[in-house]
Amino acid sequence: MGLPLLNSHRKELSENTLVSEIWDWGKSLLIALVSVAVVNQFIITQCKVVGYSMQPTLLQGERLVINRLIYDFRAPHRGEVITFADPDANQPKPVKNLVKRVVAVAGDDVEVRNGLLYINGSELKESYIDIVIEDGDWGPYKVPKAQVFVLGDNRHANASRDSRIFNAVPTRLIIGRAEFVVWPLSKIREL
Repeated sequence: MGLPLLNSHRKELSENTLVSEIWDWGKSLLIALVSVAVVNQFIITQCKVVGYSMQPTLLQGERLVINRLIYDFRAPHRGEVITFADPDANQPKPVKNLVKRVVAVAGDDVEVRNGLLYINGSELKESYIDIVIEDGDWGPYKVPKAQVFVLGDNRHANASRDSRIFNAVPTRLIIGRAEFVVWPLSKIREL
């Protein structure tokens, strides 16, 4: 009589241990998922480069790590690559987010003359591009308060839909600063 009772007790303990183990795994998984969601929403995220407007710096299909937190502490600086919500709601096929380079900040005067970019009357030396701007002269344009002027690094004619088309980008639309290329693995690098 004692043996069936002992086996029943062991079975009950085993079932309780299994339920406890599943509960522990479930809590751990839930904590991990919530942590990933919080990090993705507020600290870092990733995006995929779509199109050719940032060549030669970024190539179609590369994946970027985006620092979402940096602009909570300071304004964007010239030369930084950012991602932001498309400010042109009238675009026939709106792109959800764009990736461009900040070339001017609030208060700057922007102008394109003879294929060269001028900020506040001085030519901006841009080591990240390989050609002059082919779209013709543009500006002058004064960047409004709390906005940035962005250009794609691909300066071939009509290669980039940027601030020359939709003007400056309000900083409230900025998602974050591109920090790294993480895919493909052969192209991992800091920006």
